[in-house]
Amino acid sequence: MVMLRALLDRLLLVCAVVAGGLVPGFIAQYRQRLGGRLDQAQLDLAPWQRLADQFHQGDIGKLIQYHLDSSDPKFHAEGAVIRSLVAAVQQLQSAADALHGNLFQQFAYLARHTDVDLARATLADWVPTFAFSGEGLLFALLFGLGVWLLFHALWRLFALLLGRRAVQRPA
Repeated sequence: MVMLRALLDRLLLVCAVVAGGLVPGFIAQYRQRLGGRLDQAQLDLAPWQRLADQFHQGDIGKLIQYHLDSSDPKFHAEGAVIRSLVAAVQQLQSAADALHGNLFQQFAYLARHTDVDLARATLADWVPTFAFSGEGLLFALLFGLGVWLLFHALWRLFALLLGRRAVQRPA
């Protein structure tokens, strides 16, 4: 049992460090895909912004309200579409801004706010790359250490639980 644990211990540590080294590349590709979505959303919103510039002193909120106040159902529906485009651009811009910090901030942001569809699409086209920057190597080592410590904590927990069971059975 001790040899099995030692083998698992070393294998897990190496795999976790390698996996941690791949995370920065995934984040970079996720950020690129997010930037592409933001660019497309801004292109989709641009004609509406030009109308707002022309008729509402550049205030797209007034253009949206003008559409929403219309009694024509088609015009009213356009207001909802414009509003959703503005919301999408704001949300994507906020996410893009959050992903311009250091690697640890980017990882923390993605851990809490990942767009699942965007992550799935990124993973489908992901090209694994190992980060050899100082920050990338530090992240890989810390990630590996964290997974390794979690393994040790779980191993000890299971050992304690199994040890208690063995003690309780004969009684």
